[in-house]
Amino acid sequence: MILLLGGTSESLKIAEAFNECDQSFYLSVVSDYGENLASYAAEHIIKGRLTESEMIAFIQKHQITKVVDATHPYAIEVSKNAICACNGTGVNYFRFERTSYLTDEMISAASIKTACQKALEYSGTIYLTTGSKTLGEFLKYLPKERIIVRVLPTIEVLMAIENLGLSTGQIEAIKGPFSKSLNRELLIHNQAGVMITKESGQAGGFPEKVQACNELNIPCIVLKREQIEYPNKFSSIEELIDRVKGAIK
Repeated sequence: MILLLGGTSESLKIAEAFNECDQSFYLSVVSDYGENLASYAAEHIIKGRLTESEMIAFIQKHQITKVVDATHPYAIEVSKNAICACNGTGVNYFRFERTSYLTDEMISAASIKTACQKALEYSGTIYLTTGSKTLGEFLKYLPKERIIVRVLPTIEVLMAIENLGLSTGQIEAIKGPFSKSLNRELLIHNQAGVMITKESGQAGGFPEKVQACNELNIPCIVLKREQIEYPNKFSSIEELIDRVKGAIK
């Protein structure tokens, strides 16, 4: 039995591949939104963040022999918990990691604080496309009145943002990824002076954000991924599936 840690579009593709080869698996998601998407690809779904001890207990209870980590590149704690849980139980760990498109020419930052400090060097609206989960951290360093946030259009996300004190005029609730032209129009509409985004890869629409900023001569500050040592890391779903299928059961 496989435990697939999801929350990304790639995790749903991996789930579909497991279905095609009749491989039984549990798909782990965090939110109601994730659970709704997962219901189309998986029979067995578990919802909620798993600590290391909870993951170990789940592995042992359900006789998990392989953990496939297809979480978001910035869901670092989940990945760390999974690696430790697999080491503690002797279970095979596999990681799907999105290809990085970060280049030396881009303005990058290793922390939220540094990204905010760089953004404050520019005037105008600060356009945040970093999601809702870390918004509270950004608000520690940025003037609230200068921010526009782009987030998923779910009730739980909108309620969380409302609790942080942002007005409806500061929220763009829309599901991506977006084309370069749509990113461009949104930047113009919001009179953006600078964008802060994540290195979310092709599936997260990262190249299109950068391209739109470049065309408009708007600085794009990229919050870099934390670098950790992933065992058995793959950037190809096909290669990942082949290795998982060939692993010792």
